[in-house]
Amino acid sequence: MPDSQMSEQPLLEVNNLYTHFDTPRGVAHAVDGVSFTLDRGKTLGIVGESGSGKSVLSRTIIDILAKDGSVLHDGEIIFEGRDLRSLPEKEMREIRGREIAMVFQDPMSSLNPVKKIGKQITEVLVKRLGMNKNAANLRAAELIDSVGIPDAEQQLTRFPMHLSGGMRQRVAIAIAMACEPKLLIADEPTTALDVTIQAQILDLLREQQRKRNMSVMLITHNLGIVSGYTDDVAVMYAGKIAERCSTDELIAHPRMPYTEALMNSAPQLSDPPHTRLQAIPGLPPNLLNVPDGCRFHARCPYVQDDCKTDLPGLTSDDNPDHTFACWHPLQNKAVGGGVQ
Repeated sequence: MPDSQMSEQPLLEVNNLYTHFDTPRGVAHAVDGVSFTLDRGKTLGIVGESGSGKSVLSRTIIDILAKDGSVLHDGEIIFEGRDLRSLPEKEMREIRGREIAMVFQDPMSSLNPVKKIGKQITEVLVKRLGMNKNAANLRAAELIDSVGIPDAEQQLTRFPMHLSGGMRQRVAIAIAMACEPKLLIADEPTTALDVTIQAQILDLLREQQRKRNMSVMLITHNLGIVSGYTDDVAVMYAGKIAERCSTDELIAHPRMPYTEALMNSAPQLSDPPHTRLQAIPGLPPNLLNVPDGCRFHARCPYVQDDCKTDLPGLTSDDNPDHTFACWHPLQNKAVGGGVQ
């Protein structure tokens, strides 16, 4: 395919993707018919409560779930015109880490605790890019410096346990950037960090993205993070996309009651000290036994009879780029105090 045509296509296109887990207690519908696109150089936020399917979605895309027959897949994952689900494992290994990289919530899950930082970076450069040892050492120092870690050469000789959580996450980002990926998947990259360090890590991701014209899929439960760092957003609930549009549109005009609930549960800068957060009543449904109708109906303050029996698909009204799965969407107006 000519480069001009390739550049006009989304970098990533997910079509009707399913990831179900066959367990002794039944089949868990973790990702259940999800579709979205991600354009080149853009950031897509995937937001939802824990258990909504966000992390399973990311792991499905890069194909790191178990291959023991317990994971059931269907649908397409089109990356640069190739369906990743149809590729042999050898080709997928070449894409994973080189063209698609991932930063996890806990950097210690991806860093080797008994290897020095420098060794972990140079291994990637030698194995993936074919660099010689001297070139890899120089490049490792450049990468460490580029993610804001001072005294790069000294830091390369340290073990992960000697670094703070924020510094370890910077190292994980440096490793992810080593092969100049076209897509970075960041799965809750700031959850374990304090607020100040969270902002630094998110600013770093945005800086790396702009420098490389890289696409980013930012997975989080925090709509406040989404509002400040993404171009578009997909709200997930119980394995499905509940709402999808530009970030500005979502913050200004949420249509799905679940989105409204997420927004109202987020802390506001204007809140006085010790303000109690407004929790969403109830719990997400059991994915082993998903309810009939809208999956949010048991927690929805606007529920009506048809919500309990009929499953809504994604639709739109006056804005075709703003889709939502709700029989009785919110009126087109801002909700509460918004997200700051």
